Amino acid sequence: MEKKIAVLKGDGIGPEVTDQALKALKAIEQVYGHKFSYTEGLIGAVAIDATGNPFPDATFEVCQSADAILFGAIGDPKYDNDPKATVRPEQGLLKMRKSLGLFANIRPINTYKILANASPLRADLVEGVDFIVFRELIGGIYFGEKGRRDNGNVAFDNCTYSKEEVIRVSTLAFEAARNRRKKLTLVDKANVLETSRLWREVVKDLSAKYSDVEVDCMFVDNAAMKIIQNPRYFDVIVTENMFGDIITDEASVITGSLGMLPSASIGSKTGLYEPIHGSYPEAAGKNIANPNGSILSAAMLLEMSFGLREEAAAIRNAVENCLNAGIVTMDIKKESKYTTSQIGDKVAEFIKAKSKTLQA
Repeated sequence: MEKKIAVLKGDGIGPEVTDQALKALKAIEQVYGHKFSYTEGLIGAVAIDATGNPFPDATFEVCQSADAILFGAIGDPKYDNDPKATVRPEQGLLKMRKSLGLFANIRPINTYKILANASPLRADLVEGVDFIVFRELIGGIYFGEKGRRDNGNVAFDNCTYSKEEVIRVSTLAFEAARNRRKKLTLVDKANVLETSRLWREVVKDLSAKYSDVEVDCMFVDNAAMKIIQNPRYFDVIVTENMFGDIITDEASVITGSLGMLPSASIGSKTGLYEPIHGSYPEAAGKNIANPNGSILSAAMLLEMSFGLREEAAAIRNAVENCLNAGIVTMDIKKESKYTTSQIGDKVAEFIKAKSKTLQA
């Protein structure tokens, strides 16, 4: 198979962790006989510094011509700490999502036995947690009309959703639930928000096509509590943009390490794959960041954009083999001496060895 991959390393630890994902992809090429071409593009603070634009036209063209996008992270303190900055790295991320039509963010939340004691929750609560969140990504309050009035003393952010926007992400969530444990939870605030009432109407109507899927609706505050009290309750969650942003970050913490979790952003054409962590500027250049979220994002890329399930499983097996062998970064085990690049090397070695047997 020959495919084109756009590589947007971004800011902070983005380049370091993305480089390790590329090692995994190149190992897959070697073992399975595929040929991937990689074209880099600028995004975020590095793009602002170079072009004045956080998502330059040249990067958009690279993404459009690719079969999939591997993304690192964006963000830089020099912009985060400047309230007067008119151009910010995050604007590039929002523009990219909108320009590429990336309407659904998909975040799997899984736990590993080796990380059970790293979670802030009791080990018995996190054991066996396996759910996935479908977050609508290019609508709602983040993209609604916003501004100030009354000499800047009053601010507003409007939240708007259309039926079509709700249908397209909810359909993906229903399809996923049908192939998992057949349970879908809509997270909303329908007791207060009109947009949430629209979400409920649409999801209930759509559920008629998926009679084999159990559907329940849960207010976002209750869902936030439930993720802590009983995370195994969930199978597939679907929700709007802001609620999804918040609960996926909450859910990620219970796994024991933000550095372990991948994500996908899906549109009508090109999929984008990225670790859920931010740019973590304090660790940039120190070779200490956990690259597994980026490596596992590469696995999602292979499976979801290219249909390469065996190859994706090979990457996931390699990551789990490393975990079980104690080959981890210091965020998982403080006394660990393994570096970001060493983790990438070890994962690539496991892939090349075609190791299928995981330690208990």
